[in-house]
Formats: sequence, C-alpha cells, structure tokens
Amino acid sequence: MKVQKRDGRITPYDEEKIRAAIKKANETVEEKERIDGELIDEIIRHIEQQGREILPVETIQDMIEASLVEHNRYALAKRYMLYRFQRALLRKSNTTDESILKLIRNENKELAEENSNKNTTLASTQRDYIAGEVSRDVTKRLLLPEQITMAHENGILHFHDADYFIQSIFNCCLINIGDMLDNGTVMNGKLIETPKSFQVACIVTTQIIAAVASNQYGGQSVAVKHLAKYLRRSREKYERELQEELGNELSREEIEKVVSIRLRDELKSGVQTIQYQINTLMTTNGQAPFVTLFLQIEPDYEYVKENVMIIEEILRQRLQGTKNEQGAYVTPAFPKLIYVLDECNSLNGGAYDEVTRLAVRCSAKRMYPDYISAKKMRENYEGNVFSCMGCRSFLSPWKDENGAYKWEGRFNQGVVSINLPQIGIIARDDEDKFWKLLDERLELCREALMCRHKALLGTLSDVSPIHWQYGAITRLKQGEVIDPYLKHGYSTLSLGYIGIYEMTYLVKGVSHTDPAGREFALQVMKHMKAATDRWKAETGLGFGLYGTPAESLCYRFARIDRQKYGTIKNVTDKGYYTNSYHVDVREPITAFDKFQFESGFQNISTGGAISYVEVPNMCQNLKAMEAMVHYIYDNIQYAEFNTKSDYCQVCGFDGEIRLNDDLEWECPQCHNKDHSKMNVTRRTCGYLGENFWNNGKTKEIRSRVLHL
Repeated sequence: MKVQKRDGRITPYDEEKIRAAIKKANETVEEKERIDGELIDEIIRHIEQQGREILPVETIQDMIEASLVEHNRYALAKRYMLYRFQRALLRKSNTTDESILKLIRNENKELAEENSNKNTTLASTQRDYIAGEVSRDVTKRLLLPEQITMAHENGILHFHDADYFIQSIFNCCLINIGDMLDNGTVMNGKLIETPKSFQVACIVTTQIIAAVASNQYGGQSVAVKHLAKYLRRSREKYERELQEELGNELSREEIEKVVSIRLRDELKSGVQTIQYQINTLMTTNGQAPFVTLFLQIEPDYEYVKENVMIIEEILRQRLQGTKNEQGAYVTPAFPKLIYVLDECNSLNGGAYDEVTRLAVRCSAKRMYPDYISAKKMRENYEGNVFSCMGCRSFLSPWKDENGAYKWEGRFNQGVVSINLPQIGIIARDDEDKFWKLLDERLELCREALMCRHKALLGTLSDVSPIHWQYGAITRLKQGEVIDPYLKHGYSTLSLGYIGIYEMTYLVKGVSHTDPAGREFALQVMKHMKAATDRWKAETGLGFGLYGTPAESLCYRFARIDRQKYGTIKNVTDKGYYTNSYHVDVREPITAFDKFQFESGFQNISTGGAISYVEVPNMCQNLKAMEAMVHYIYDNIQYAEFNTKSDYCQVCGFDGEIRLNDDLEWECPQCHNKDHSKMNVTRRTCGYLGENFWNNGKTKEIRSRVLHL
C-alpha cells in the first residue's frame, strides 16, 4: 500500500508513523484514557485491510479518529485531533493570501453567498471583507483556544462572526432611541438636540441607525412608538402657527383641516425619509443598515393615535415598494418590519383590526411584516412584550435598580451554534453515547461563548461613543469600561442550534413530528435550555437558547458532515440541515399544524425563535392570510410568511417565470436572465426531489434550482 501526501506525493506506507502519532497523543491523557499496544495494532490492521493501493493520509487519520471514538476513548481522540490540527497549522503559510486574492477577483463564492445584503464587487464591501479575512485568520491561529478552532473547522460548532472577533464590538442590539431623541445625542463630535418636529426626528433616527450599524456587526431594532410624540409636536406647531397667522380669518374646523393636510404631508415625507435613507445609506462595512422597525399598538399609550398613523404610513409605503434603477417598484430589503398582534388588533373585533388587515396585504405583496403575538410573548417573558434584535435573538428579562423591566439599550455579545445532526451521526441509536457527546460539546460551546465575553471585558467606552457615551446603549464617561453591561444578565450570550429534525431521525429513526420523535426532540431542547440556565446561574451572564435563522450555516454543517461521513438518507443527502426546530420542508403538513407544532419549541427557545410557512400566491389568498394571522395571535409567539410566487426584481413582473430554450430563467416582461434578481418557484422546472429533466443538463438545472 502507498500513501498519498497532502501535496500529491506518493510515498511508501509506514505503520510506525501511525504508531508514533498515537503514542504521542497517548502521553497527553490520563492513564485510564490511554489505549494499549494491542488496540493500536488493531487500528493499524483495520487501516491495512482496506485493500486499496493508494490511501490518502487524511483518510488514514479519519479512520484513526473514528476507531478511538468507537472504543469510547473520547479524550484521546480529542488529543489526537488536536495533534493533527497543530501539524496542519505548521504546514500553513499565510491562510489569508488566497482567500483575499479570490475576493478581489470575485472568485470567493463562499463570501459572496454569506450575506445577501453585501455586494462583494463593491470596493467598500471588499475593504470590509479583506479586514474580515485577516481577523478570521488571526482569530483561528492566535485568539481562540486550539480546541475551539478545531471544533469550528470540523463542524462540531460554529463560532459566528469570527471576521469581527479581533475588535471589541458586539452583535445585535435594541437601540434606546427614545432616550437619544428625548435627551439628545452626539455624532461626529456634533451635538444633536431633541427634535422639534416629526420630519427632523425621522432624519435624526436614520442618522443614529447608520452610526450604530457602523460600530457593531449585527442588526439593530428600533421601536417606532418613540416617534409618535414628535408627530404630535408637529401638529401642535402647525396649530400654533395657523392660529397666530390666520386665527381671525379661519374657523376652528378650517384650521383643523389645514393642520391635518400639513401633518399628513409631513408624515408621508418623514416615513419616506426613513425608508430611503435606510436603503441608500452605506455603513462603514459596505452595506445598508440591518435594521428592524418594531410596530406595536398600545391602546393606553399617551400617543397611540399618532403611533397608529405612523404604523399605517409605514405599511402603505412598504406595500407600494421602492423604485429600482429601472423605475420599477420592488420590495426593499430594509427596514425589516415586525408587527405586534394584541387583543386590540388580532382580527377578532378589535379597535385596530383595519391596521392589521393592511399589514396582511403588505405581507402578501412584500413578504413583511413578521408577526409577534403579544399574548404568547407575555406567557414566555414575565408579562412583557418587546422586539427581538436584528439577528432575531431575544433578550432575557432584566430589571434595573428600581425593579423596572428594561429592554431598549441592551444587546447580544455573540453567538455560538452547535451541530446536532453530527452528534446523531456519531451516536446513531446509542442514546447513552448521544447524551455523553452532547454534554461534551455543550461544554465546548460554553467555552467558546466565554471567549466572546472575555474578549469584550475591559473595553473602553471610547471604542464606540454612539453606543457607550451618547445613549444607544448607555451614557458612560470617556475612559470608562463597559464591563457592568456585560455582566448580571444585562446583555445576552446565545447558544444556537441546527438540525433538530435530522438529529431525531438519526437517533430515533423518525421525524420529530412523530410522537416518539417529538418527545426525544423536546427532551434535547430542554436539556440545552437547562445547560444555558446552569451557565447563567454559575457565571451571572445572560446565556440563552437561540433558534438562529442562519440559513447559510444549515448548508455549511451539512457540507462538512457529508464530506466526513458520506451520504446519509434524509440527513446529508439533502445538502442542508433544517433550521433549529423547524419541520423539514419535505414533510406534508398544513400551515396551521406547522405553527401549532413549532410553538411547542418556541417557549423553550426563549433566547430566540422564529417560524414560517410558505403560502402560494399570497396576494390571491388574503382571507387565508388573515385566518393565519389570527391563528398566530392565539398559538405562536413569532411567525412570518414566505411565498411560492414568481417575481422579477428588475421590472417588478409578478407572474410565472419560466426556463427558456437555453434552460435559463428569463422574465417574460423585461427578459432579465440574472437569477439573483428574481424569485422563482421550483415548480417552473418540474422539481420534485431527486429526479429532474434528464436531457444532458441535469446538473446545471439542479444547481440553479437549489440556489433560487
């Protein structure tokens, strides 16, 4: 037998090299974890019995690791993997060179698909990515413990946003916009005083959003209700001016009519300012701010009338869309919208049901808003209703020194996600092995999250004045450290998870929608939740269980596991893992049943949870949409809708897009062939699963359909 080295060289097989490597790992673990010479011989015989003329060195090392795990020598397997990883690092020169050069040449596909909000051909975006590649390289080689880097590379866990870890910045936040508007703020060394009108408040809000987004790497959320008082200020200003100028000439009714006209114009202009500013501003990382507007109607709120007016205008303008460079109305990516369903607007005879019907029409046409049930949220968060952060993670309840709950001005320190299907692949139907391995990997995740926390400790407020000195989070003095806001649960640390469905299938042989599978899946969820609660009690830090919506991670984990463990039916053969606790897209289930089923997982995943259903041709199914929105209020905390309708982003065509004779997607109206600028349902090529048209271009069709 010959051995193929990593550089392609073929060398004679030498069993002594294998024996020496295992012995070196043996020497680093406790006596009880070591293996004897007989077991080493058995591993070597297993390798030699493969009967292959040439065996890659990576395959040999994989077989050694697998054998150690099979004999329950987990500590030794880890040390061997670590030894192997250290050797790999020594072989590397500079890991960033090729990735940066590919980025400049627009050949780095992984980066291009990582964030749909970033255009990697732009110089500003490339600059951010180049810095990110350097940060990622330094993070892996120098800043993280070797076992965390190794676990990330092997798909055991995912250390999110390593490209920003070198800096003392955090993930997502709820901007304390009310405080910044009411008490003023400072940007670029210039004092911004409290606005005197709605229009100015909207301008200041977008400036704050851009400044905040430039100094963190995750999304921001803003509660719209804080703008309501400024709309009233504009009304009062118009009333005062008209009374002074024309009070003797116009009646009270006439003055009110003129005031209403002027106020409506300012309302429209102010909301338009928010929409256009957010979509045209570029933050320092080369993208539009990843911002969410939180739309909540509170009947007892002092400015509820003005708040409703603002919400309605936001929904009307989103329904219309924004014009692209061709002048066609399209769906803007930002701001994201979240609409709160409560007793007053849940389509059950409430005073504000018409606002909800407008929201439903907007969802049908433009995919947003998402929906939060105030009823279900109060059950999960001690009677409170608040926005999730831009990353869709939720804060844990926290009270200030006066015993009052506080949400705005808080943030998320970072996220680490665990690959649950990989644990299932290794353990299969051995549940004892599954639970043991789960606990080991949860501890790795805890260690990785503590790296996030420790990296922020000692950060000075000067690193981002807009956050730490001028109100977005707090108002510290120059030179003060941010440590108090990292501890005692003020901010959160999120444990994400991927692939409850695949994990359950591997261990139980059924989906988690099956009663037996559901019991096991909930048991795992509660086990992870208990782990985060224990970490919180032991450290005083705000750990939470987070159903991350990171779709790209679903593909990354599945790709790694397919390379390591081969094609496994209903697991790695799909090319993706299901997101968090979600029902697999291939399972036959109604929208109502899906919401009902997944709601049983949301109340465990209190650090973040989102569920969605796909509704074909939503614009023609408004009554069905209204029924589902009403159902959301009673049954699930956070939900959104997707659709199967075709849509061209270039010309705004809303109809069926087909493959042309050259097997290219082509808009029948403007003949756009850029599939990145259209939404195409899979029905257009007859996609039914593994089988496609068999005409010599099967592979090409598969790649396009899966991408779209």
